[in-house]
Amino acid sequence: MTNIANNFMRALLDLDRLSAKQILDENTRQTTPIKFIESIVVPALERIGDDWQKGNLALSQVYMSGRICEELVDALLPPGDPDRKDQPRMAICVLSDHHKLGKTIVYSLLRASGFDLSDYDTIEVDALVDRVKLEQIEILLISVLMLPSALKIKKVTRKLANMNLDVKIIVGGAPFRFDDQLWQEVEADAMCNSASEAVSIIHDVMGSY
Repeated sequence: MTNIANNFMRALLDLDRLSAKQILDENTRQTTPIKFIESIVVPALERIGDDWQKGNLALSQVYMSGRICEELVDALLPPGDPDRKDQPRMAICVLSDHHKLGKTIVYSLLRASGFDLSDYDTIEVDALVDRVKLEQIEILLISVLMLPSALKIKKVTRKLANMNLDVKIIVGGAPFRFDDQLWQEVEADAMCNSASEAVSIIHDVMGSY
């Protein structure tokens, strides 16, 4: 991690919103908001999540760090374009985890790029499958932070397949960056390494319709 990311992580762990915002403000003058998010915010939160799994941090620190980042990202990314593209029905969710930053970034970026999609927030497997069926979702984006949540995606893909629902599933989050074969193991259709990849991957998936 860079010094900037380390300083940002320390501000998060200290619950110092003002310092975190100051670091953000100083560095987004030199780069784009999405690049700052992907190069500073995401690595800092991944390190925090990793330290929690090792028993070095409290769950409350992980939760509050994510909430601070969500507030900063909501203020940083532009609002959605009112001119929506002709597109399949889409939705995005966090599966089981309570760490929503990745989903928040991708959701904001896609809306800012002109896409329209439903936000299911944090949801469990059965409720997700029921809602996808009810709303006839054709493209589903799933974000996770922890490996156990990532492994649950296979339950989603299998349940949808057993119901003969043709839903394209795009996954993203730390477990998929640590293991570049995991997305295939959970039987997803595509994987995003970063939020900025989401737009091009959506276009690729839409091209299959």
